[in-house]
Amino acid sequence: MQQMAHLPQISPDALAELQSDYLKQATALWNASLGHGEAAAVGDRRFAAAEWRANPAAHFMSQLYLLNARTLGQMAAAVEADDKTKARIRFAVQQFVDAVSPSNYLALNPEALQAALDSKGETLTRGMQHLWDDVQRGHVSQTDESAFEVGKNVATTAGSIVFENALFQLIEYAPLTPQVHTRPFLLVPPCINKYYILDLQPDNSLIRYAVSQGHRVFVVSWRNPDDEVKALTWDDYIEQGGIQAIRVVQAISGQDKINALGFCVGGTILATALGVLAARGEQPAASLTLLTTLLDFADNGILDIFVDEASVRLREATLGPDAPQGPQLLHGQELATTFSFLRPNDLVWNYVVGNYLKGESPPAFDLLYWNGDSTNLPGPMYCWYLRHTYLQNELKEPGKLTVCGEPLDLSAIAAPVYIYGSREDHIVPWQAAYRSTQIFKGRKRFVMGASGHIAGVINPPAKGKRSHWIARGAALPADPEAWLQGATEHPGSWWTDWSAWLASHAGPLKPAPKTPGNRQYKSIEPAPGRYVKVKA
Repeated sequence: MQQMAHLPQISPDALAELQSDYLKQATALWNASLGHGEAAAVGDRRFAAAEWRANPAAHFMSQLYLLNARTLGQMAAAVEADDKTKARIRFAVQQFVDAVSPSNYLALNPEALQAALDSKGETLTRGMQHLWDDVQRGHVSQTDESAFEVGKNVATTAGSIVFENALFQLIEYAPLTPQVHTRPFLLVPPCINKYYILDLQPDNSLIRYAVSQGHRVFVVSWRNPDDEVKALTWDDYIEQGGIQAIRVVQAISGQDKINALGFCVGGTILATALGVLAARGEQPAASLTLLTTLLDFADNGILDIFVDEASVRLREATLGPDAPQGPQLLHGQELATTFSFLRPNDLVWNYVVGNYLKGESPPAFDLLYWNGDSTNLPGPMYCWYLRHTYLQNELKEPGKLTVCGEPLDLSAIAAPVYIYGSREDHIVPWQAAYRSTQIFKGRKRFVMGASGHIAGVINPPAKGKRSHWIARGAALPADPEAWLQGATEHPGSWWTDWSAWLASHAGPLKPAPKTPGNRQYKSIEPAPGRYVKVKA
């Protein structure tokens, strides 16, 4: 009984109120189904098809499901517990609610049943074939994967591989302007995805945009780890990854100072690399751009619910350097599945219904093709990252960590910093991205864009979509909401603001190089290279 007393509970008063509201709504729903009241409109796209309203039993079932879903959500919100426990309960309840939707089951989905009747069973045959194909692939298909090929119709910006090691290939892109800025520009993408999210199509490629603005652009293309490199550590990713890329770009360009950009975990790696170099007395960055990057892991939204001491110890015991069977890989499909279930209706059940119940082929969509092109991670690197960032939040504390043999102090990075966060980002909440402004001591600029983790970043100006927010002054208060109160919304992409900022740090123009690399680092193969084509 004493143990039970410490379990999360709902107060009797709150529970009584929820029960009363539920009975009222259930009674109204039953009366409406008998024709004694007005049926509520269905505002959920899962039940928007005419077949749901044409079938009284199906319509009642969908309405009852939505009532139960709302009530379960309210019960989860009413639980008396600490914030993390409440977040976990809400997440678990939402996973259950989304999974048991009647739309997900053939016998309960009138739209899928009608399609099966109209097609004389063809939709069921196709659905079974789609299911079998996905079983063989190991994941639910979100797009027509046969429609895309890296280097053919995604990741097509012209360039050359000018360096490679066991961890990454370095791409130098061919200039698109007769002159380029003196200082080169290095982009470090996340290693948990492939770099070509920054180069999906010519009209939405951040890489091509930077090249067209007169920058000499280099991009890290991470290796998709296999058993040969499964023992790599966080230090390896910093020394052989971030720092090595900086060294090669300096050598090829002949410039001591470079501009650098990190996206998501790539930003964490890049900032750490610059912090290590600062400890060694080097300041190679003329400017630093961080896109949806975490450096202060104090409050990171939905991902926090997956991390605690027990879960990290489990990972260390099964994947880490001291695991009984030795270091192991974190397989890409596990990460991809986790991220998909952060938005299960959009990224899981939507395709279960369409692909299997209705027998539809998912449309060709380059973003979802990239999303499904998962990557592995070396277990020791992943375990270090989990423990020292998400769990213990030590990266931001000067001298707390030793990386590559150096005491790490991110505030020692002297470069001006451009920090971007996306307003609806569920992976790196904009408030979490904003907290990086309190770490650096030099000149800083924070910009918030509309939309989510990917769509907010990949927002080319020519599309004229979305908007972004910039503060009227240079003040960056500790409270993100205080910054937002003083920010002004601007229509369109944040890219133009960032491009002007980057140009101010890029140095004078000079004739564009005629060939990639230099005598020491010659072209190895055309972009996008071999590493990005390796499947997990």
